[in-house]
Amino acid sequence: MNWLIFSPLIVLGALVLLLGLVLLLGRVAGGRYLRPIVMGLAKVPILKGWMAKMSNAALERENPELASAVRKLQQFGTPTTPEAAQRALARLTPGERRAYMEAAGQQIEMPDAPNRAARRRGTPVQPTRHNSGRKKKR
Repeated sequence: MNWLIFSPLIVLGALVLLLGLVLLLGRVAGGRYLRPIVMGLAKVPILKGWMAKMSNAALERENPELASAVRKLQQFGTPTTPEAAQRALARLTPGERRAYMEAAGQQIEMPDAPNRAARRRGTPVQPTRHNSGRKKKR
């Protein structure tokens, strides 16, 4: 019976511990270990909607024109042909189009380097051909 008195404190302590764990995972390696957990939670329908609303609100605060362009393009749907993509872009205002193209350009310009040495050099890695010393059979 005595443990019932402390049950709110136990629940509160567990929630604080869980929040601390999430904050720690978010700080370690740029959120590398938190990302799979969030992706798993995004599959739950109600959490997916909440995350989409939070993302849209953050985008609205950061870049309102881009948020407006994304909203319009989501209403238009995913274009399946180049003509459909042109029609979707034609519905945007010039400011929205500029913001969307800048965001799309930034997304394309960031290829991931395959290893640490390539990231430090900043040059693309060419695949190397390894010769095992054997001659080809004819």
